Amino acid sequence: MNEYLPIIGITMGDAAGVGPEIVVKSLAGDSGRRGFRPLVIGDTKRLEVAGEIVKAKAKIRSIERAEDALYEPDIIDCIDLGLIPEDLPFGKLSPIAGDAAYQYIKRAAVLAQSGEIDAICTAPLNKEALHAGGHKYPGHTEMLAHLTGVEEVSMMLVAPQLRVIHVTTHIGIIDAIRKIEPGLVQRTIERGHATLVKAGIENPRIAVCGINPHAGENGLFGYGEEEEKILPAVRELKKRGWDVMGPLPADTLFFLAGRGDFDLVVAMYHDQGHGPVKVLGLEAGVNVTVGLDVIRTSVDHGTAFDIAGKGIADERSMLEALRQAKELATRRG
Repeated sequence: MNEYLPIIGITMGDAAGVGPEIVVKSLAGDSGRRGFRPLVIGDTKRLEVAGEIVKAKAKIRSIERAEDALYEPDIIDCIDLGLIPEDLPFGKLSPIAGDAAYQYIKRAAVLAQSGEIDAICTAPLNKEALHAGGHKYPGHTEMLAHLTGVEEVSMMLVAPQLRVIHVTTHIGIIDAIRKIEPGLVQRTIERGHATLVKAGIENPRIAVCGINPHAGENGLFGYGEEEEKILPAVRELKKRGWDVMGPLPADTLFFLAGRGDFDLVVAMYHDQGHGPVKVLGLEAGVNVTVGLDVIRTSVDHGTAFDIAGKGIADERSMLEALRQAKELATRRG
Protein backbone atom coordinates (compact mmCIF):
# COMPACT_ATOMS: atom_id res chain seq x y z
CA MET A 1 0.00 0.00 0.00
CA ASN A 2 1.40 3.40 -1.01
CA GLU A 3 1.97 5.99 1.72
CA TYR A 4 -0.60 8.76 1.68
CA LEU A 5 0.93 12.11 0.72
CA PRO A 6 -0.87 15.01 2.40
CA ILE A 7 -2.30 17.77 0.24
CA ILE A 8 -1.08 21.17 1.38
CA GLY A 9 -3.12 24.20 0.34
CA ILE A 10 -0.68 27.07 -0.26
CA THR A 11 -2.14 30.58 -0.31
CA MET A 12 -0.32 33.09 -2.52
CA GLY A 13 -0.42 35.96 -0.03
CA ASP A 14 -0.29 39.62 -1.04
CA ALA A 15 0.26 39.73 -4.80
CA ALA A 16 2.23 42.98 -4.51
CA GLY A 17 4.72 41.38 -2.13
CA VAL A 18 7.18 38.51 -2.35
CA GLY A 19 4.53 35.80 -1.89
CA PRO A 20 4.19 34.82 -5.56
CA GLU A 21 7.96 34.63 -5.95
CA ILE A 22 8.67 32.46 -2.91
CA VAL A 23 5.75 30.15 -3.76
CA VAL A 24 7.11 29.54 -7.27
CA LYS A 25 10.72 29.22 -6.09
CA SER A 26 9.69 26.72 -3.42
CA LEU A 27 7.68 24.50 -5.74
CA ALA A 28 9.68 24.76 -8.98
CA GLY A 29 12.26 22.19 -7.88
CA ASP A 30 11.93 18.80 -6.26
CA SER A 31 12.96 20.06 -2.81
CA GLY A 32 9.75 21.97 -2.23
CA ARG A 33 7.32 19.11 -2.68
CA ARG A 34 8.92 16.00 -1.23
CA GLY A 35 6.46 13.99 0.79
CA PHE A 36 3.39 16.10 0.04
CA ARG A 37 1.16 17.33 -2.78
CA PRO A 38 1.10 21.14 -3.25
CA LEU A 39 -2.08 22.96 -4.27
CA VAL A 40 -1.76 26.73 -4.64
CA ILE A 41 -4.75 29.01 -4.10
CA GLY A 42 -4.06 32.31 -5.86
CA ASP A 43 -3.84 33.85 -9.32
CA THR A 44 -2.29 31.91 -12.20
CA LYS A 45 -1.15 34.95 -14.18
CA ARG A 46 0.56 36.49 -11.19
CA LEU A 47 2.40 33.24 -10.52
CA GLU A 48 3.45 33.12 -14.18
CA VAL A 49 4.89 36.64 -13.89
CA ALA A 50 6.68 35.59 -10.70
CA GLY A 51 8.01 32.52 -12.48
CA GLU A 52 9.50 34.72 -15.19
CA ILE A 53 11.05 37.02 -12.60
CA VAL A 54 12.75 34.17 -10.71
CA LYS A 55 13.52 32.26 -13.93
CA ALA A 56 11.69 29.14 -12.80
CA LYS A 57 11.15 26.34 -15.28
CA ALA A 58 7.92 25.11 -13.73
CA LYS A 59 4.65 25.65 -15.59
CA ILE A 60 1.62 27.08 -13.79
CA ARG A 61 -1.56 25.07 -14.40
CA SER A 62 -4.88 26.83 -13.82
CA ILE A 63 -7.68 24.76 -12.26
CA GLU A 64 -11.07 25.48 -10.71
CA ARG A 65 -11.39 22.71 -8.12
CA ALA A 66 -9.04 20.77 -5.89
CA GLU A 67 -10.06 17.50 -7.52
CA ASP A 68 -8.73 18.79 -10.86
CA ALA A 69 -5.13 18.89 -9.59
CA LEU A 70 -2.74 16.37 -11.15
CA TYR A 71 0.40 17.00 -9.03
CA GLU A 72 2.75 16.36 -11.91
CA PRO A 73 6.50 17.15 -11.82
CA ASP A 74 7.47 20.66 -12.96
CA ILE A 75 3.81 21.76 -12.96
CA ILE A 76 2.30 23.91 -10.21
CA ASP A 77 -1.46 23.39 -9.85
CA CYS A 78 -3.24 26.62 -8.92
CA ILE A 79 -6.89 27.17 -8.06
CA ASP A 80 -7.16 30.42 -9.98
CA LEU A 81 -9.36 33.11 -8.41
CA GLY A 82 -8.44 35.64 -11.09
CA LEU A 83 -8.48 38.68 -8.82
CA ILE A 84 -5.23 40.44 -9.69
CA PRO A 85 -5.02 42.89 -12.63
CA GLU A 86 -2.08 42.25 -14.94
CA ASP A 87 -0.73 45.76 -14.37
CA LEU A 88 -0.73 45.59 -10.55
CA PRO A 89 2.75 46.80 -9.55
CA PHE A 90 5.00 44.94 -7.16
CA GLY A 91 6.10 46.72 -4.02
CA LYS A 92 3.13 49.07 -3.60
CA LEU A 93 0.31 48.75 -1.11
CA SER A 94 -2.93 47.78 -2.85
CA PRO A 95 -6.48 47.28 -1.53
CA ILE A 96 -7.06 44.91 -4.46
CA ALA A 97 -4.14 42.73 -3.36
CA GLY A 98 -5.31 42.96 0.25
CA ASP A 99 -8.79 41.74 -0.62
CA ALA A 100 -7.37 38.99 -2.85
CA ALA A 101 -5.14 37.74 -0.01
CA TYR A 102 -8.27 37.40 2.13
CA GLN A 103 -10.13 35.54 -0.62
CA TYR A 104 -7.28 33.03 -0.98
CA ILE A 105 -7.44 32.31 2.75
CA LYS A 106 -11.22 32.04 2.65
CA ARG A 107 -11.06 29.44 -0.13
CA ALA A 108 -8.35 27.51 1.71
CA ALA A 109 -10.52 27.43 4.84
CA VAL A 110 -13.41 25.99 2.83
CA LEU A 111 -11.13 23.35 1.29
CA ALA A 112 -9.79 22.41 4.72
CA GLN A 113 -13.25 22.09 6.26
CA SER A 114 -14.42 19.89 3.41
CA GLY A 115 -11.39 17.63 3.80
CA GLU A 116 -9.98 18.43 0.36
CA ILE A 117 -6.66 19.61 1.80
CA ASP A 118 -4.78 18.33 4.85
CA ALA A 119 -2.92 21.50 5.90
CA ILE A 120 -2.64 25.17 4.98
CA CYS A 121 0.63 26.98 4.32
CA THR A 122 0.39 30.74 3.86
CA ALA A 123 2.62 33.19 2.04
CA PRO A 124 2.73 36.62 3.74
CA LEU A 125 -0.04 39.19 3.56
CA ASN A 126 0.15 42.88 4.37
CA LYS A 127 -2.11 43.92 7.26
CA GLU A 128 -2.51 47.49 5.99
CA ALA A 129 -3.52 46.24 2.55
CA LEU A 130 -5.84 43.68 4.14
CA HIS A 131 -7.59 46.44 6.10
CA ALA A 132 -7.71 48.70 3.03
CA GLY A 133 -9.38 45.82 1.19
CA GLY A 134 -12.17 45.80 3.78
CA HIS A 135 -11.06 42.98 6.09
CA LYS A 136 -10.35 44.15 9.63
CA TYR A 137 -8.30 41.31 11.08
CA PRO A 138 -4.98 41.59 12.96
CA GLY A 139 -3.54 38.81 10.80
CA HIS A 140 -3.80 35.28 9.41
CA THR A 141 -4.30 33.65 12.81
CA GLU A 142 -7.42 35.58 13.78
CA MET A 143 -8.81 35.42 10.24
CA LEU A 144 -8.58 31.65 10.03
CA ALA A 145 -10.10 31.24 13.47
CA HIS A 146 -13.10 33.34 12.38
CA LEU A 147 -13.47 31.59 9.02
CA THR A 148 -13.38 28.12 10.56
CA GLY A 149 -15.63 28.95 13.51
CA VAL A 150 -12.97 28.33 16.14
CA GLU A 151 -13.21 30.60 19.17
CA GLU A 152 -9.61 30.39 20.33
CA VAL A 153 -6.31 29.48 18.71
CA SER A 154 -2.65 29.96 19.57
CA MET A 155 0.37 31.12 17.61
CA MET A 156 3.44 28.90 17.75
CA LEU A 157 6.78 29.92 16.26
CA VAL A 158 9.06 27.07 15.25
CA ALA A 159 12.76 27.55 14.57
CA PRO A 160 15.75 25.21 14.71
CA GLN A 161 16.10 24.14 18.37
CA LEU A 162 13.33 26.46 19.58
CA ARG A 163 9.52 26.32 19.70
CA VAL A 164 7.51 29.13 21.26
CA ILE A 165 3.75 29.27 21.80
CA HIS A 166 2.07 32.55 22.76
CA VAL A 167 -0.63 33.14 25.37
CA THR A 168 -1.42 36.53 23.74
CA THR A 169 -0.30 37.89 20.39
CA HIS A 170 -1.53 40.95 18.49
CA ILE A 171 -2.56 43.22 21.34
CA GLY A 172 -0.72 45.90 23.31
CA ILE A 173 1.32 44.95 26.35
CA ILE A 174 -1.10 46.52 28.86
CA ASP A 175 -4.06 44.75 27.25
CA ALA A 176 -2.06 41.50 27.15
CA ILE A 177 -1.39 41.58 30.89
CA ARG A 178 -5.08 42.23 31.54
CA LYS A 179 -6.08 39.35 29.27
CA ILE A 180 -3.74 36.73 30.77
CA GLU A 181 -5.51 34.50 33.28
CA PRO A 182 -5.04 30.89 34.47
CA GLY A 183 -7.63 29.39 32.10
CA LEU A 184 -6.08 31.01 29.03
CA VAL A 185 -2.59 29.97 30.09
CA GLN A 186 -3.75 26.40 30.66
CA ARG A 187 -5.56 26.16 27.31
CA THR A 188 -2.52 27.55 25.50
CA ILE A 189 -0.24 24.96 27.09
CA GLU A 190 -2.77 22.22 26.27
CA ARG A 191 -2.82 23.23 22.59
CA GLY A 192 0.98 23.21 22.43
CA HIS A 193 1.20 19.89 24.23
CA ALA A 194 -1.32 18.26 21.85
CA THR A 195 0.57 19.53 18.80
CA LEU A 196 3.92 18.18 19.99
CA VAL A 197 2.43 14.82 20.95
CA LYS A 198 0.96 14.58 17.44
CA ALA A 199 4.42 15.37 16.06
CA GLY A 200 5.86 12.39 17.95
CA ILE A 201 7.11 13.92 21.22
CA GLU A 202 5.46 11.66 23.78
CA ASN A 203 5.94 13.78 26.92
CA PRO A 204 6.98 17.31 25.89
CA ARG A 205 9.15 19.32 28.26
CA ILE A 206 7.34 22.64 28.57
CA ALA A 207 8.69 25.80 30.22
CA VAL A 208 6.46 28.77 31.00
CA CYS A 209 7.70 32.37 30.99
CA GLY A 210 6.85 34.86 33.70
CA ILE A 211 5.44 38.29 32.93
CA ASN A 212 7.72 40.48 35.03
CA PRO A 213 11.53 40.64 35.17
CA HIS A 214 12.93 37.63 37.02
CA ALA A 215 9.38 36.16 36.94
CA GLY A 216 8.44 38.62 39.68
CA GLU A 217 11.20 37.45 42.05
CA ASN A 218 8.78 36.58 44.86
CA GLY A 219 6.86 39.83 44.60
CA LEU A 220 9.82 42.17 44.17
CA PHE A 221 8.68 43.13 40.65
CA GLY A 222 5.11 43.65 39.54
CA TYR A 223 1.92 43.03 41.48
CA GLY A 224 1.86 39.27 41.91
CA GLU A 225 0.90 38.52 38.29
CA GLU A 226 2.87 35.26 38.20
CA GLU A 227 1.13 33.83 41.28
CA GLU A 228 -2.29 35.04 40.20
CA LYS A 229 -2.29 34.46 36.43
CA ILE A 230 0.25 31.72 35.63
CA LEU A 231 1.06 29.49 38.58
CA PRO A 232 -2.46 27.97 38.98
CA ALA A 233 -2.35 26.66 35.39
CA VAL A 234 1.11 25.16 35.84
CA ARG A 235 0.04 23.41 39.04
CA GLU A 236 -3.10 22.02 37.41
CA LEU A 237 -1.18 20.52 34.49
CA LYS A 238 1.50 19.09 36.77
CA LYS A 239 -1.26 17.12 38.48
CA ARG A 240 -1.78 15.30 35.14
CA GLY A 241 1.83 14.22 35.19
CA TRP A 242 2.85 16.68 32.47
CA ASP A 243 6.41 17.97 32.41
CA VAL A 244 5.62 21.67 32.89
CA MET A 245 7.88 24.16 34.67
CA GLY A 246 7.34 27.79 35.57
CA PRO A 247 6.80 30.61 35.68
CA LEU A 248 10.50 31.16 34.90
CA PRO A 249 12.51 34.30 34.02
CA ALA A 250 12.26 34.75 30.25
CA ASP A 251 15.77 36.14 29.83
CA THR A 252 17.45 32.88 30.90
CA LEU A 253 14.67 30.54 29.81
CA PHE A 254 15.20 31.11 26.10
CA PHE A 255 18.90 30.31 26.46
CA LEU A 256 18.06 27.04 28.19
CA ALA A 257 15.47 26.15 25.56
CA GLY A 258 17.87 26.98 22.74
CA ARG A 259 20.43 24.53 24.07
CA GLY A 260 17.80 21.78 24.20
CA ASP A 261 16.54 21.73 27.80
CA PHE A 262 12.89 22.20 26.75
CA ASP A 263 10.69 21.20 23.81
CA LEU A 264 8.39 24.22 24.10
CA VAL A 265 8.49 27.69 25.64
CA VAL A 266 5.21 29.39 26.58
CA ALA A 267 5.52 33.16 26.05
CA MET A 268 3.07 35.54 27.66
CA TYR A 269 2.99 38.24 24.97
CA HIS A 270 4.02 38.93 21.38
CA ASP A 271 7.51 40.43 21.68
CA GLN A 272 8.54 38.13 24.52
CA GLY A 273 8.24 35.17 22.16
CA HIS A 274 8.95 36.74 18.79
CA GLY A 275 12.20 38.45 19.74
CA PRO A 276 14.27 35.33 20.44
CA VAL A 277 13.00 33.59 17.31
CA LYS A 278 13.69 36.59 15.07
CA VAL A 279 17.26 36.76 16.38
CA LEU A 280 17.81 33.33 14.85
CA GLY A 281 17.01 34.75 11.39
CA LEU A 282 13.86 35.43 9.39
CA GLU A 283 14.60 32.50 7.09
CA ALA A 284 14.65 30.10 10.04
CA GLY A 285 11.27 30.72 11.68
CA VAL A 286 7.89 29.25 10.84
CA ASN A 287 4.55 30.46 12.21
CA VAL A 288 2.16 27.64 13.15
CA THR A 289 -1.48 28.24 14.08
CA VAL A 290 -2.43 25.76 16.79
CA GLY A 291 -6.01 24.87 17.70
CA LEU A 292 -7.66 24.87 14.28
CA ASP A 293 -9.22 21.72 12.87
CA VAL A 294 -6.42 21.77 10.29
CA ILE A 295 -2.79 22.76 10.84
CA ARG A 296 -1.67 26.07 9.36
CA THR A 297 1.93 27.12 8.90
CA SER A 298 3.39 30.30 7.50
CA VAL A 299 6.65 32.01 6.73
CA ASP A 300 7.80 34.17 9.62
CA HIS A 301 8.43 37.29 7.56
CA GLY A 302 6.38 39.96 5.86
CA THR A 303 5.59 40.97 2.30
CA ALA A 304 8.97 42.72 1.83
CA PHE A 305 7.65 45.36 -0.57
CA ASP A 306 11.17 46.80 -0.86
CA ILE A 307 12.44 43.74 -2.75
CA ALA A 308 9.18 42.42 -4.27
CA GLY A 309 9.36 41.79 -8.00
CA LYS A 310 13.17 41.72 -8.07
CA GLY A 311 13.58 37.93 -7.93
CA ILE A 312 15.83 38.00 -4.86
CA ALA A 313 13.35 36.95 -2.15
CA ASP A 314 14.63 34.12 0.06
CA GLU A 315 12.37 31.06 -0.08
CA ARG A 316 13.98 29.14 2.79
CA SER A 317 11.32 30.10 5.34
CA MET A 318 8.62 28.96 2.90
CA LEU A 319 10.40 25.64 2.39
CA GLU A 320 10.57 25.19 6.16
CA ALA A 321 6.89 26.16 6.50
CA LEU A 322 5.99 23.53 3.91
CA ARG A 323 8.09 20.95 5.75
CA GLN A 324 6.37 21.72 9.05
CA ALA A 325 2.94 21.58 7.35
CA LYS A 326 3.81 18.15 5.98
CA GLU A 327 4.95 16.91 9.40
CA LEU A 328 1.86 18.20 11.22
CA ALA A 329 -0.78 17.63 8.51
CA THR A 330 -3.89 15.55 9.02
CA ARG A 331 -3.07 11.94 8.19
CA ARG A 332 -5.45 9.98 5.99
CA GLY A 333 -5.39 6.54 4.45
